[in-house]
Amino acid sequence: MRFALEALPVPMVYAAHRIIRAVNAEFADLFGYERAELRHQSFNILYPKLADFVMVGDMWRTNFAGGRSYEDERIMQKRDGTKFWCRVRGRSMLAEDPFSEAIYCFDAMARPVPAARTGLTPRQTQIVTLVAMGKTNKDIARETGLSQRTVETHRLRIIRTLGLANSAELVAWFMQQGGQPRQ
Repeated sequence: MRFALEALPVPMVYAAHRIIRAVNAEFADLFGYERAELRHQSFNILYPKLADFVMVGDMWRTNFAGGRSYEDERIMQKRDGTKFWCRVRGRSMLAEDPFSEAIYCFDAMARPVPAARTGLTPRQTQIVTLVAMGKTNKDIARETGLSQRTVETHRLRIIRTLGLANSAELVAWFMQQGGQPRQ
């Protein structure tokens, strides 16, 4: 049995080179747009900052290669500027050029977005989120395309910046800020 994208009951999007080509009504509703308004737009319009769009693209490029599926959690932005946590799963349709054709599923998460992240950069926020998900430095390095040593350095700087003693305190701080690691 085959289904058209429009018939699927979850927010789905088909993209080519990170340009939205087709969306279903659930996807458009999730972000507060009409379906036609999203077609031929860059995914950039759905991110709070251009730096977030670039960072996620780099991370997916590293992990999406070879036609694999990949997923992550990130903060996205609705048309009205409201930010929300979202779990995104994607699958490349062409192993040799993963971004050329891909399908993505977006799931909004019931995780509050704090008004401020006490001055952490987008990369630091990404690393804290992955730490709180229980990922090792090696796992984080693989997902972000950074070296394991760079991840260790980021993690140490974040802990120092926040005045914390260790990773357990970092996870506790993250949860106090409204984060919820996925099990």
